[in-house]
Amino acid sequence: MLYGIKAVIFDLDGSLVDSMWMWRDIDIEYLGRFGIPLPEKLQSEIEGMSFTETAVYFKERFRIPDSVEKIKQDWNEMAWDKYLHEVPLKKGAYEFLQGCRERGIALGIATSNSRELVGNIADAHKLHGFFASIKTGSEVVHGKPAPDIYLAVAEELGVEPAQCLVFEDIVPGILAGKRAGMRVCAVEDDYSIAESAQKKALADYYIEDYAALWED
Repeated sequence: MLYGIKAVIFDLDGSLVDSMWMWRDIDIEYLGRFGIPLPEKLQSEIEGMSFTETAVYFKERFRIPDSVEKIKQDWNEMAWDKYLHEVPLKKGAYEFLQGCRERGIALGIATSNSRELVGNIADAHKLHGFFASIKTGSEVVHGKPAPDIYLAVAEELGVEPAQCLVFEDIVPGILAGKRAGMRVCAVEDDYSIAESAQKKALADYYIEDYAALWED
């Protein structure tokens, strides 16, 4: 999987940290503040959107009276406590990061999450110092499944797309990595377990977790 790879780029939620379940809980709680029940297909409708794009979508679809900035601030506050106390790294992820660093493989993050929460997650799991590039969906023109964010990280890392390996847990992210001309490893996640067959078909590789990746 890592033959000829000079950079590894991670999606965050569901790929590096086990957090996709959390966002459904936050959506239920947040919409409940306005007396709005959670629409059944909301999660699939917002997959791949940046943090800002999702806030705009909520404001327009649910007629939220707050500003987009206030919506994002509320989400950041609601998510931070969960990230700190309830969200673990994927099994074997920290050891895999260490192994990449020891082998001189550059590391990056390409996430639809907010930069504030990326920083908080790095604090909680002692990830500072691993990543030479961190990009969020709000910093590129088009969110996943467009390739923009992965190309932006590769450019900042100074690595050609063909020499990058992406870890992703959802279909739009897998498509983004492939459209960027990168190899993609799909990561198993309970949130997207129903899409496992599609993920395996689209990606170059598939893992349940990172625990065995450095084993001979």
